[in-house]
Amino acid sequence: MNTKIKKAVIPVAGLGTRFLPATKVIPKELLPIVDKPSVQYIVEEAVASGIEEIILVTGRGKQSIMDYFDYAPELENILEKREKFDLLNQIKKPAELANFFTVWQSRPLGLGHAILCAEDVVGDEPFLVCLPDEVLDAENPSSKELIDAYAKYKSSIIGLQQVEKERVNLYGIVAALPVTDRCFEITNLIEKPNAEEAPSNLSIVGRYVLNPKIFKCLRRVTPGINGEIQLTDALNLLLKKEKIYGQEISGTRYDTGDKLGFLKANLAFGLKREEFREELKNFVQNLGRSL
Repeated sequence: MNTKIKKAVIPVAGLGTRFLPATKVIPKELLPIVDKPSVQYIVEEAVASGIEEIILVTGRGKQSIMDYFDYAPELENILEKREKFDLLNQIKKPAELANFFTVWQSRPLGLGHAILCAEDVVGDEPFLVCLPDEVLDAENPSSKELIDAYAKYKSSIIGLQQVEKERVNLYGIVAALPVTDRCFEITNLIEKPNAEEAPSNLSIVGRYVLNPKIFKCLRRVTPGINGEIQLTDALNLLLKKEKIYGQEISGTRYDTGDKLGFLKANLAFGLKREEFREELKNFVQNLGRSL
């Protein structure tokens, strides 16, 4: 089994119901954070972490995502004739980030099902999973922290971050034993427990490095509500056979699949841009005074 992590699976077949009516015609993954689709931030993070191949698990109504990561000859020719070379480079960049593959998920049957759809392309090697709804703003690519941890432990690694106790019901939470200051051996995974039942405040971030044995576990999972196959259930099955570790990863997490999280991400990334920073800062301060 090849242990070099060169493939990343990014599930993009979700319906995006929280952003209706806009997502009736625009995939939620293409909604921009400032001027770049949220999914591009995810792909760039994966590539910066050493990933060479991006596997997009897609579905009905998501053709525009594949188009986005392709060349656009007509538009490129127009920009070149008009000598708008900066814009030309920007629109060509997505296609040049990595080698892209697409896998069809005929029905949205959960994250576990989406990952299972990618089995034939992934093959018998460990792989990275990045959820497009979770954008991480970090000095160094967060996924690389997981890839480095996998190189050390040779077991599946789950990205973790601490959350406030009163917010554990919004996340998958792990029970875990400390191995180092930032690494843990996971003993159980619980999906959205209430505060009284939560074994810790370590929440699962949408980043995983998974051993290919996960596919066998995904096939054994009993589908839940709406026939969905949950990755958490498969990971608990895998735990019975081998160790799984959790790595606290750095960076600020933005849930861009949530309206408030999406607004926060736009504000935060806008303030990072020099051309917007001062005017946007003044606008927010003045807006705060008027409320």
